[in-house]
Amino acid sequence: MGIRQGQRPADARPHGAALAIAVTAAAVVSMLAACSAAPPSSQASLKPHTSGTGNVTNPQRSYPAWLLTRSALSQLVADPAVRDQLRGSQIYEILQPGQQPLAGVTAKPVVTFASATALEDAITSGRLPAGTFGVLYDPEAWPFTPVTEQRDPVLAATQAAAVAHAHSLRLMVAPALNLTTVLAPGSREPRWRQFLDLNLAGRLAEVADLVELQAQSLERDTATYTAFVRAAASQASGANPRIKVLAGLSTNPPGAPVDSQHLMAAIQATRFMVDGYWLNIPGQGVRCPTCNARRPDIAIQTLQALH
Repeated sequence: MGIRQGQRPADARPHGAALAIAVTAAAVVSMLAACSAAPPSSQASLKPHTSGTGNVTNPQRSYPAWLLTRSALSQLVADPAVRDQLRGSQIYEILQPGQQPLAGVTAKPVVTFASATALEDAITSGRLPAGTFGVLYDPEAWPFTPVTEQRDPVLAATQAAAVAHAHSLRLMVAPALNLTTVLAPGSREPRWRQFLDLNLAGRLAEVADLVELQAQSLERDTATYTAFVRAAASQASGANPRIKVLAGLSTNPPGAPVDSQHLMAAIQATRFMVDGYWLNIPGQGVRCPTCNARRPDIAIQTLQALH
């Protein structure tokens, strides 16, 4: 079932929770007090106006929004230059189920789920932290997303959106490019082209409040990264002019190592096509068994260089 725009919740949210972090709380509070910048209620003003090709006609944000895991955020705010760079940006803090937000950091807590069924159950059973802003649905072709949801991620997201909005939560969706192995088996096209052919960004934008484009596997080739982000962001905003769009970056994706120059090139090429970025600093484990070793230094170098 579709979600009408009028059904979306008001954006006012209580913020934060309490846990200790290694940096001085007073310093973090003072440096990040502005991190929630413009209120989400002015949603249209947060999205750069784009043409059908993704070219900016009237950019309205000075700073990109950042989607960061709790672990990544704790490492980044420990650096004074990065804290300063994050000033004025919207920060979304990704929490695993059961985690609490960092203390002393102004960010919007978002709890992530690879299964829409698990997401809905956590909401209806009241298992989200107090002050949660939204939920992130991360469907991928992996064991953590049920096969039925892999085969129809739009239906799963639509049902998740209904539950989230009924509980005054925002729904973010981050569909992986590898869903094309399920949705378009046998295709010889690159996954990013298959993803565009399926119009997943546009179809998900019709029900979600934010779509994150998992483009990080393309970041070694700035031209390909840009082409994908431009086209997918255009599909999303064409389907829903109020949608927020983020693009993925990673400090240590599988394959050949990357550095801050790769990330900066991707940001510079796409900055006014999207509202911000999911800056991944993934750890090696069952969810990313082929990732290279964690590289927070690359994220710090990237943010330090960003003006």
